[in-house]
Amino acid sequence: MNPTFKALAGTAAVALFVLVTRAAPPHDDAYDYPYIDMDHPAIDYSNALLQHPVDDPVARLQRRIDNGELKLAFDPSHGGYLPALLKAFQMNADSQVLVFSKTSFQSSKISPKAPRALYFNDTVQMGFVHGSDVMEFASLDPQQGVVFYTLDNKNDSKPAYFDRPSFFRRTDECLACHLIPGTLNIPGLMISSVIPTPQGSPRFPGAGLIVDSRTPIADRWGGWYVTGTTLHRGNAVAPYPDRPEMLEMRGTQNLTSLGNRFDAATYLAPTSDIVALMTLEHQVRATNLITRINWEVRMVLAENEQNENRLAEFQPRLDFLTTELANYMLFAGEAKIYEPIAGVSTFTKTFPQQGPRDSQGRSLRDFDLTRRLFRYPLSFMIYSEAFDGLPDLAKQQIYRKLFNALTRESTTENQAILGLLRETKPNLPPFWKVNAQ
Repeated sequence: MNPTFKALAGTAAVALFVLVTRAAPPHDDAYDYPYIDMDHPAIDYSNALLQHPVDDPVARLQRRIDNGELKLAFDPSHGGYLPALLKAFQMNADSQVLVFSKTSFQSSKISPKAPRALYFNDTVQMGFVHGSDVMEFASLDPQQGVVFYTLDNKNDSKPAYFDRPSFFRRTDECLACHLIPGTLNIPGLMISSVIPTPQGSPRFPGAGLIVDSRTPIADRWGGWYVTGTTLHRGNAVAPYPDRPEMLEMRGTQNLTSLGNRFDAATYLAPTSDIVALMTLEHQVRATNLITRINWEVRMVLAENEQNENRLAEFQPRLDFLTTELANYMLFAGEAKIYEPIAGVSTFTKTFPQQGPRDSQGRSLRDFDLTRRLFRYPLSFMIYSEAFDGLPDLAKQQIYRKLFNALTRESTTENQAILGLLRETKPNLPPFWKVNAQ
């Protein structure tokens, strides 16, 4: 059993409890990524209209709707706009993950009996809450990073088919939670693991563990539903106020169905898949790291026009930032998988189908799930528009560090990643072609 757990077990009729301990992150993000001005002229996040207009997937979809290129069906019996938006964003319902902790601005409508559903692809996260007239969106712009929106999801006595909804961009409301050290002090994404009460409220408000692919799996998913096999904090609550850090674990592990916990039939999928959760957690920090580098480099390049020493002064910081992203993309420090993990939805089949494959049929989206999350440990986010949109000064350093790491030791795995990238990633630097096989 993972050493972070201390369990008391008796007969099958006796509850199993876990004493939650706190895992220390590899770095202190509050120190490594101090506050920066999101309204710096080179960024202008809050007022990005003319100088830095947003071009994220939600903004693109809104343009298609406004131009009459796309009509969205409103289905009052299946989540309003939800099915149409899944289709528009090319998301699969099997990406659904369910959070029951009250850790959203819609907390009053969220509980273990009514979890919030999240759906995602590489660039958009979409939140749906039963009984709410509002849907939530976090959409990745290649330059501005994560942009937040809401959408009215109500009929208002209009016909059941009305096709020109409007997304409303949010800043202050969302940034209250999405501009913290856990998001690298930029408007970003986060997944947290909390200790929830039976009603879903965190026992320790503001003290959730920020989760990414380095977090021990046994410390993940407090306040989340999890379907799949391995040991974790999901599906559990801390029922006793006098023992606030004790999770009751009876009947919470290796679940293949959630039907006895809430009315799963009212959701688009009956699962909150463990592999989808792990994929999303990796993607979240990769997105934040890419955005942080983009912003810092753009700021320095703009300042260098007034102070020609600024870029030279920035070089040690740039080396740190590019090393951090390269290491994360290579899954350095990835949490160990001690026993094989298996999801219970089709996510493990549909997610690998979404990315490019080389002539040998290999993809960075192929799962392993016995030793690590992915078969080839280089992040699929290397294909993202956000990665491609990095300033060349940073991107070339990242490419060099990835290449050096993959050629330092000529393993079969490293050779496979090199060959895969050479075939599937456009515009690789020329040195990637050296000794190509």
